[in-house]
Amino acid sequence: MPVPDDRWYSEDHQWLQVDGDLYRVGLTDYAQDALGEVTMVQLAESGVRVAAGGELGEVEAFKAMTDLYMPVTATVVELNTALAAEPTILNTDPYGQGWLCRVKVEQRGDVDGLLDGAAYRALIGVDA
Repeated sequence: MPVPDDRWYSEDHQWLQVDGDLYRVGLTDYAQDALGEVTMVQLAESGVRVAAGGELGEVEAFKAMTDLYMPVTATVVELNTALAAEPTILNTDPYGQGWLCRVKVEQRGDVDGLLDGAAYRALIGVDA
């Protein structure tokens, strides 16, 4: 199960990656695998500020429905509109085309409080 080292991870299984002046938020491969085939993704609207740990949206799959949580306090700038038409992108490419949204982080220091790749692998019990 891949865990790229070029991003940070929350214990709620979301990832955060630098994307220019913004950050991309996504769902980890571990989380999408646990959910099974994703059938719907619903996210907060663009322009909405979401506090760290606040609800960013939800993902519905054949196995379960789960809430998505914002890893850091941020404002949603852009949604991945491709997920509305093809939600299974989360399953097939969770670290690439399956990103959820782009956000503007309020405090860059909050990112440092997230897990790096090694710490996230330890959390989910996966070897490097």
